[in-house]
Amino acid sequence: MSEGGPLSERAIILAPTGRDAQIAASILKEAGIPSVIRPDLVGLREELEKGAGMAFIAEEAVRNGDLCPLANFLARQPPWSDIPVVLLTYRGGGGPKRNPFAAGLADILGNVTFLERPFHPTTLVSIVRTAVRGRRRQYEARARLKELAEGEQRLQNALEAGDLGSWTLDVQGMVLEASESCRAHFGRRGEAFFSYADLLAAMHPDDMNRVRAALEKTLRTGCDYTVEHRNIWPDGSVHWVEMRARVLKDGPGRIARLIGVSSDITARKLAELERERLLRELEAERSALSELTRTLEQRVEARTAELLSEVAARERAQEQLLQSQKMEVVGQLTGGVAHDFNNLLMAISGNLELLRKRVSDDPRAQRLLEGAMQGARRGSSLTQRMLAFSRQQELKTSSADMTALIAGIRELLERTLGPQIALIIDAPPGLPPAQVDANQIELAILNLVINARDAMPGGGEIKISVDRADGRAKKALRDKPYLRVEVADTGSGMDAVTLKKAIEPFFSTKPPGKGTGLGLSMVHGLAVQLGGLLELASEVGKGTVASLWLPIASNALPAEPPDVAEPQHGRRATILVVEDDPLIAMSTADMLEDLGHTVVEASSGKKALEILEGGQAVDMMMTDHAMPGMTGVELAKLVRRTHPTMPVLLVTGYADLPAAQKAILPRLSKPYQQAQLRAEINRLLESKS
Repeated sequence: MSEGGPLSERAIILAPTGRDAQIAASILKEAGIPSVIRPDLVGLREELEKGAGMAFIAEEAVRNGDLCPLANFLARQPPWSDIPVVLLTYRGGGGPKRNPFAAGLADILGNVTFLERPFHPTTLVSIVRTAVRGRRRQYEARARLKELAEGEQRLQNALEAGDLGSWTLDVQGMVLEASESCRAHFGRRGEAFFSYADLLAAMHPDDMNRVRAALEKTLRTGCDYTVEHRNIWPDGSVHWVEMRARVLKDGPGRIARLIGVSSDITARKLAELERERLLRELEAERSALSELTRTLEQRVEARTAELLSEVAARERAQEQLLQSQKMEVVGQLTGGVAHDFNNLLMAISGNLELLRKRVSDDPRAQRLLEGAMQGARRGSSLTQRMLAFSRQQELKTSSADMTALIAGIRELLERTLGPQIALIIDAPPGLPPAQVDANQIELAILNLVINARDAMPGGGEIKISVDRADGRAKKALRDKPYLRVEVADTGSGMDAVTLKKAIEPFFSTKPPGKGTGLGLSMVHGLAVQLGGLLELASEVGKGTVASLWLPIASNALPAEPPDVAEPQHGRRATILVVEDDPLIAMSTADMLEDLGHTVVEASSGKKALEILEGGQAVDMMMTDHAMPGMTGVELAKLVRRTHPTMPVLLVTGYADLPAAQKAILPRLSKPYQQAQLRAEINRLLESKS
């Protein structure tokens, strides 16, 4: 039966044999007690579930039946309910002592009254009326319990609506019982235990004496307890709480406990404090008004200075905007400039290599040629830095062990630093590999170390450390772990203005001729291109820390390839060279012919297709990518349709290829040396055979 079931007082009769059921129903009807007859235990249980005042059951109806459903129903009754059962037994077997089966039924059915056959109508009516009166008291108890629950709910709703907490303090043992809302006012939401000692421990020390005095007064006089005090939450924040209570006395009239409510008044207190502060400020302003009026000239001067400062700030903002726009334009132009410069370097370095072979007997000429080659290599290095800044350099990323990488360049770093600077490396083994271009990262670390060295002309210490760091706190990084390489020095450091400009291209604090101003911008561009970040932190007089965030590789470190000697001479071949720049075409043809190859030249992709369609026998094709009318990638696609096995070598000045083609075509980046060209051609011809 549910908590909200009907207030039924009917009797449910189960007496399937003889005329006991009809007789009992007739007697009860004359007595004004409604009844329902059911033929079996299932029907009895169904009627009880609908609501009943009592049950009249014959012993023989339950002796061989399945009592489990009925027993389960009676066991699940609400706390207020205990349905009376009148058990009709045979003469001589009415009591539990004389009838063990009846005793067992009493344990199962609970509230049982035994009635022996034959029974007198008056006895039956009396027993049933007694059972119904008991049932009626159960209904009244249910109503009282419901009223109490509703009252408690209304009280709880009122407390919650007013954001109030309830509490009780037993003054004999100073035992505190606090509701969840009350505990929340002390920052202890979710804690199951909150004692009076915890309350005192949370109280602000400056309010302790005042609170104790208020409590002692209430316990001494019986007056209401009202006090406002601060309490310190576990997180260290300070809050205000108001505690109110009334005393509850025992029989002899002694104060037994305090029953009260609590409320968080932090917002009100802060508002009062703010109002007091504003009033004090207003009073101070009023008292200073006369003084200010007497110093009008000074105020005008001060305001003028503020306006000039604002103008200067706007000018700085405009300058920063122009600088940002300049940086964007420089980034867009750098890639194209680097491409053209690489083409020029290709012609210079290629011709110089061939010329050096032809004047091998002249030491002076060799020295001049070597100087020119060094100039070309420096130009190539400068181009790589420009490409790194514009994020257009060609990167060949792979899994790299940063601990091993730094250990491999340690000797080079120490020679670069000299004896006055101590180098400390903290790169523990076992770190995950980074997904980087190892050569470019070595160059980046070298640049950072050189910058640190130049900041310590009188000597000092440089520390290179590698660790695993979380990128979630960095807006420019993804929500995943990274490897962080830090280069820290004990040098002169940088002020805030210099630090903001440090990664701008061509910005340098070094004297003219001592630096290109591309070192940090190259490292920054490389880090961003790899999917990482370069951070600089510096303070004047305390040194600089450069943090290079690098993505962790998803694949394991590659196995070390076996050393294979590069063949000095390969097979001779007929090579179709496609190059729109005559200077580059001439240099390339000379280098190939010097290697023993036969060269067929084409100044465009269209000319190359005409040569192949004309039946010219060609072993492989070498083509520039950036050409008018048709790019090298487009030309390679067309050639592959008619010559699917012909090797195609793509030559490019920078990483301007579509992403889908980077892994398909073999590539050679400008400027290249003759040895690199020979090795690439030999590899392609070997793969074809």
